[in-house]
Amino acid sequence: MAVVLPSFAGGGAERVALTLAGGLDRTRFQPHLVVFDAVGPLLPLAAGLDLPITALGRPRLSRAWPHLARTLRRLAPAVVYSTLGYVNLVLAALLPVLPGPCRLILREANLPSRSRGPGVKGWLQRAGARHCYPRAARILCPSAAIAADLHCDVGLPPERLVLLPNPVDAAGLRRAAAQPRRVPGPGPRFVAAGRLTRQKGFDRLLRWLGSAQADAHLTIFGDGSERAALVARAAPFGDRVRFAGHVTEPWADYAGADAFLMPSRWEGMPNAALEALAVGTPVIATAASGGLAELGAEIAAGGLTLAADGRAFARALAAVPARPPATLRPSLLPERFAPQHVIASFEAILAAALRHG
Repeated sequence: MAVVLPSFAGGGAERVALTLAGGLDRTRFQPHLVVFDAVGPLLPLAAGLDLPITALGRPRLSRAWPHLARTLRRLAPAVVYSTLGYVNLVLAALLPVLPGPCRLILREANLPSRSRGPGVKGWLQRAGARHCYPRAARILCPSAAIAADLHCDVGLPPERLVLLPNPVDAAGLRRAAAQPRRVPGPGPRFVAAGRLTRQKGFDRLLRWLGSAQADAHLTIFGDGSERAALVARAAPFGDRVRFAGHVTEPWADYAGADAFLMPSRWEGMPNAALEALAVGTPVIATAASGGLAELGAEIAAGGLTLAADGRAFARALAAVPARPPATLRPSLLPERFAPQHVIASFEAILAAALRHG
């Protein structure tokens, strides 16, 4: 089985892929990591899984794909797994030239209709997906919203789409967050995390933050193309907003906050919000934050607030009291996200694909 990743970047999709690959029963499956470039903050995690790793040494897909095709032909895996949309499309296009029988298992981490490029580029990506994605044996969806989007936008039949929750090691996260870390001060403390891009909505979060208490503080974890613009936008708040950059293990900071904020314009199933719930931190999210809305009654009262619009989000911020946790709060994450349950389901999906295609 080949697990294909562009790199060991610190995103939720990469972490999910490594968790799934590392947890597979090695008597039944032999996962092999194939990466365009073996760099990124999750490299130590990947190295600790004791899996073979083939690095193509080509960070850009435009130069990596011929080497990827040759590597997969050499490895001749029974299954190829991929989890990032632009790589999924290339692998679906390459499938006819790979040694058969080869089953392609794709995972869509985001809403395809919102994630592709604008104009002609977006049209070509959609056309490519409609033509090539039906070649996949299964397409894994971390939320029903993604499955519906793939069905309506790409035209995939429901029987090819399989719901699979993100695996979240709540026990491990809670051990790492056993001593909650909190920014000093009297007011409420907020945290947020994600790539600093338009999708994640940090620009509007900084606008809504003006409705919070005057002594509120926000820490944003992550990096990205909009960092400079966001730092400039946050300047009027002074030291009330901190850009912490990418932190490999921010969970003690999540645990010390009064709320985790998810202002995204669109999402699939945001891993960072699930991790915050795992360490007991309530989440305030936009209604567009993907599969969070599907958790519904599974989250204890007060654990998840979904804001219908910016005004509602601002009101939710203003209502958060400052309550420094003396100890780690109980987990708010439903048990179905536990890795052992998700990996068992993943193994069943792989076995079915190998039997029936």
